[in-house]
Amino acid sequence: MKTLTILRHAKSGWDVQVERDFDRPINKRGARGAEMIGQWLKRQKLPVDRIIASPAVRVTETLDIFQPAADLDALEPHWDRRIYLASAATLIDVIRDTGKNAEHLLISGHNPGLEDLILMLVPESGDDELRAKVEEKLPTSALARLELDIGDWHDLDTNSARFVGFIRPRDLDPALAPAMDND
Repeated sequence: MKTLTILRHAKSGWDVQVERDFDRPINKRGARGAEMIGQWLKRQKLPVDRIIASPAVRVTETLDIFQPAADLDALEPHWDRRIYLASAATLIDVIRDTGKNAEHLLISGHNPGLEDLILMLVPESGDDELRAKVEEKLPTSALARLELDIGDWHDLDTNSARFVGFIRPRDLDPALAPAMDND
């Protein structure tokens, strides 16, 4: 059995002028959300043994805060440019390329790809409550945890996962609800 943890980057700073979207940083509220989600993962004692992530600034900054909070700072992320603004189909290819190297994989990147990935992997007959939350929106700093009955990531297929967890910053601090749900 494999577990796939999906982490959307933290809220980005649209007030910061950047030449490329790739270089957009997270903002103060985003940093707070990334830290809270990391602390939640640590409290749940959920294992992660490999991280693959987009090299975009907002993802690297998210992981710079999330990993120490989750007690995962010893893991060096594998930066994969294919994850930047990728479709769900591309994300499945990236995950399949992991092979047997990890039992508990975390992928961090962007919407709409991550949201679409979850909806492709979890069948509608699965946990409809958690799936409905993702259908509504996968907000910034949200984390979804899926289980798959596969022995190798090469075997990843659509409609093959089940939800074991979903958490958003607003679930931990309702004061963040209106500001955390957008980019």
